Amino acid sequence: MPTTAAREQLDGIRSTSDSIPEADSDRISEIRRDLLGRKSGRLTRLLRSLRDLEPGERKEIGAAANLLKNQVESALEAREQILSQQTASDDEVDLTMPSRKGWRGALHPVTTVVDEICEIFREIGFTRIVGPEAETEEYNFTKLNIPLDHPAADMQDSFYLAPGVVLRTHTSPMQAHTLEQYEPPIRIVVPGTVYRRDPFDPSHSPVFEQIEGLAVDEGISFVDFKAAIDFFVARFFAKGTSVRFRPSFFPFTEPSAEVDVGCPMCSGSGCSTCKQTGFMEIMGAGMVHPAVFERCGVDAEKYTGYAFGMGPHRIAMIRHGIPDIRMLFQNDMRMLSQFVD
Repeated sequence: MPTTAAREQLDGIRSTSDSIPEADSDRISEIRRDLLGRKSGRLTRLLRSLRDLEPGERKEIGAAANLLKNQVESALEAREQILSQQTASDDEVDLTMPSRKGWRGALHPVTTVVDEICEIFREIGFTRIVGPEAETEEYNFTKLNIPLDHPAADMQDSFYLAPGVVLRTHTSPMQAHTLEQYEPPIRIVVPGTVYRRDPFDPSHSPVFEQIEGLAVDEGISFVDFKAAIDFFVARFFAKGTSVRFRPSFFPFTEPSAEVDVGCPMCSGSGCSTCKQTGFMEIMGAGMVHPAVFERCGVDAEKYTGYAFGMGPHRIAMIRHGIPDIRMLFQNDMRMLSQFVD
């Protein structure tokens, strides 16, 4: 048999085998009979005709034909396996079952609160910054006018990583870092995670978010501080929300105040959530203590300022009526799915 005819047969068989990856089960059976049939298969006949070729041609065409036969058999087996898997999968589908809803992701409610608070203060000139979670005693306590013999500096309240190094107990150290690094005027908000030796109960967590705020310039007064907080409360909660400033004490502010808002659960009439007071605390704040300015190299005779610290977890609880802070840490989809738009 002429070599040219044998090559043409090989090319025809290759062309047919190229259609195997797309063939359905009926076409697979047809291709198998056409190429590999024991009596009339084209590849079978080609292999039987090798004896009519010259020795050199027989070796060349035989090797190519055997290789092609192996490729065809492998391709047929692979396609049959795929079709078998598809059939099994189709058989398992119960078309009477209701469809499954796809999971939708969303920001955690505390993350949303943090972003919203920072955006509100950005509108009145505050810049969002971040700081380290591991701090020295100097920046976490001393520069903020907190002596190391103060109870807050005791190991019962702080997590010490090494002598003189703690996991920050508040985001206030960024006050000192910023005052040392930049000249006033300064307006910053500092969100971040803080750590304290608190119990994990309905109203406390040893790890939680905090947002620090600091404004420093010439001539800033308590009136400016009150105006900024009134603006924030009206934007975040609602216009007309009651705001109350109660005298308090913090080592790094003087005078100091606790800031409360009217309880959204009872509209100020008194309930178990606000302990019948009609108000809920959202932050501690006050005018920056001159001692803090002095420790950070800022002229306390020239500059004044105010600072505040608020807990986004507590604010999220107030906004959404969440009774237990632990619910914000448990990743329970029944609760979190309520905040998916």
